[in-house]
Amino acid sequence: MEPFKLKTDFLMGCATAATQIEGGDQNNSWYDWSVKRLIKDGSSCVRADDHYRLYREDAELMQSMGLEVYRMGLEFSRIEPQRGVFNEEAIEHYKDELRLLKEKGIRVLVTLHHFTNPMWFEEMGAFENMESVQIFTEYTEYVVRQFGDLCCEYVTINEPNVYAVNGFTFGEWPPAKKSVAATFRVMKNMARAHIAAYELIHRIRSQQGYAGKTMVGFANHYRVFVPYRSNNIIDKAVAGLFDRAFQGAVTDAMAWGKFSFPLGLFSRKKGDYCDYFGVNYYTRSAMRGFENTFLPGKPVNDLGWELYPEGIRLLSERFYKRYNKPIWITENGTCDHKDAFRAQYVYDHLKALSQTNAPVERYYHWTLMDNFEWLEGESARFGLVEVDYETQKRTIRRSGAFFSEIIKNKGVTEEMCKRYLDSTEAAAIKK
Repeated sequence: MEPFKLKTDFLMGCATAATQIEGGDQNNSWYDWSVKRLIKDGSSCVRADDHYRLYREDAELMQSMGLEVYRMGLEFSRIEPQRGVFNEEAIEHYKDELRLLKEKGIRVLVTLHHFTNPMWFEEMGAFENMESVQIFTEYTEYVVRQFGDLCCEYVTINEPNVYAVNGFTFGEWPPAKKSVAATFRVMKNMARAHIAAYELIHRIRSQQGYAGKTMVGFANHYRVFVPYRSNNIIDKAVAGLFDRAFQGAVTDAMAWGKFSFPLGLFSRKKGDYCDYFGVNYYTRSAMRGFENTFLPGKPVNDLGWELYPEGIRLLSERFYKRYNKPIWITENGTCDHKDAFRAQYVYDHLKALSQTNAPVERYYHWTLMDNFEWLEGESARFGLVEVDYETQKRTIRRSGAFFSEIIKNKGVTEEMCKRYLDSTEAAAIKK
């Protein structure tokens, strides 16, 4: 392994989502999913990491690891438990968390929507309903006015493509529908909601004179799509089609207000609707006809996803060339129950970023600590910090210590390579 350096102004930290770590909330769509026993391991987001109660201890943990930035989510259902009824206690809780992190020198990026909906919103169709844009805008306005100077950086919506495809194409997530038309209707409304929220956040913060440079964007899930058979015309065509349908069209709509196939037309003035370009990157997909699979003989993680670090560089360069915005890696991480190859994963992906000329400014590792990983429940371990769900004890993993040293050193030294990587186990190889 070779040492490498990162830019001195390159900021590093972790990302989390409210439903996945907070516990306790019983008014959201994923709690409903848990009650229906639809989580693979039978667990429930009502437990998670009990972060809503333990946020002070977790802030201490982040500070001890040297995190420079932290992406945190808000629970929509806590803040607006009924339509038009806002919970002052919940917003004060989040304001206290923001103050605490600020005191510890950790810059916070707030996510307004991360997969979960209040049940009243879910029951009216959520983002399948045209009224969702107005509802999301009202929620956004309340949050931004309440936070004021405490937060100047926002992710409006996390992974609208994953939310739409898993919930409305495959029916594996709430609301368990299987409709291609509904999938793209949801993507379209989420893009419209993002644009409305983007304009609103800028307008409010400017009019009120809130402190800090306003930075607003979105965080889509991106993959490198390739043909399974490199010379097969159908595989090539389908890879291009999936790239467009899953990530290209919705990104153009959210970044530029450019609505086209397969989202359908929407009369909207073209413009710039992101101040940074958020990239959630995990893996590469190989298209064998219309089968979404992975290339054989490649290293994979515990969920069977290919480990392809070069993809993070390729996508960063592609999106900078197209959208001309600074790149923030808003999520990147891997499922590794034994923490056998996570340090190597971090090394490989950060090294790839160190070799690009694209202006990659930030890296948020997914995730800080083991959490409720949606359909997988508590069984999928993504954390730099291990969590014992029975006791809620947090233990920094070897990979977490490695990550912490990278932040401190702004890179990886030869000594760190020897100590953390030379004995690292290889990821599984998919036959």
